[in-house]
Amino acid sequence: MNLHPGPAALKSNSRPGVKPEARFLAARRSVLGETTRLFRIGMEFIRAFRAFRKIGPAVTVFGSARFDENHSVYEMSRQIGAQLAREGFAVLTGGGPGVMEAANRGAKEAGGASFGCNIVLPYEQKPNGFVDRALTFEYFFVRKAILMKYSYAFIIMPGGVGTLDELTEAVTLIQAGKLYDFPVILVGRRFWSGLYDWVRGTLAKEGTVSLEDFAFVHMADSPEEVLQIIRKTADGLGLTLRPLPLTVD
Repeated sequence: MNLHPGPAALKSNSRPGVKPEARFLAARRSVLGETTRLFRIGMEFIRAFRAFRKIGPAVTVFGSARFDENHSVYEMSRQIGAQLAREGFAVLTGGGPGVMEAANRGAKEAGGASFGCNIVLPYEQKPNGFVDRALTFEYFFVRKAILMKYSYAFIIMPGGVGTLDELTEAVTLIQAGKLYDFPVILVGRRFWSGLYDWVRGTLAKEGTVSLEDFAFVHMADSPEEVLQIIRKTADGLGLTLRPLPLTVD
């Protein structure tokens, strides 16, 4: 895991072939190999804890890496990043392109704090140049834990299976009492309504979930709606934020 200031840099894969997590999940391991791997996992956590210990109140933005700057979701993510920064939140993302780049870009352009937790992927993951500090991880699960740990809210923009994984991880941690009931905000009612209706109409009907456990899940269609939900939570927690001076876009 590399920690460095300035624009994120893509960490080259110095060990071609099988990826680190594939090796981690392989069935047959030597004691030395497992011990070494545990040490590397532990070091990723330790370095991340040290890097982000003073990040302050942050909000994590999840979403697809596939939207370019001409897409409406990219622009919405950029506006949300700017609004969060002006409100006094640090913006934390996966550090890559698409929604991640847009949210980091909005925060950076508004003069706020912008952070990324990057990971090397064979196709989609590219660095974005709008982070003040970037960490590069070898292990997905460590990266995801850090994106959850420092956030006071989770904004879920339209995305694919990776975004669904992050959404369900956040919901599970909150439902299980491992995190405070921070808001999970699905941005884009048209995009998310099918999933939302399935949870309410199928999972709840079959008794596999309780709707009371989803009181912290919200839907929004604008940066203003997102900010209103987050403000309510921040006020309830007594968070002290330092809003940035308003600027003209």
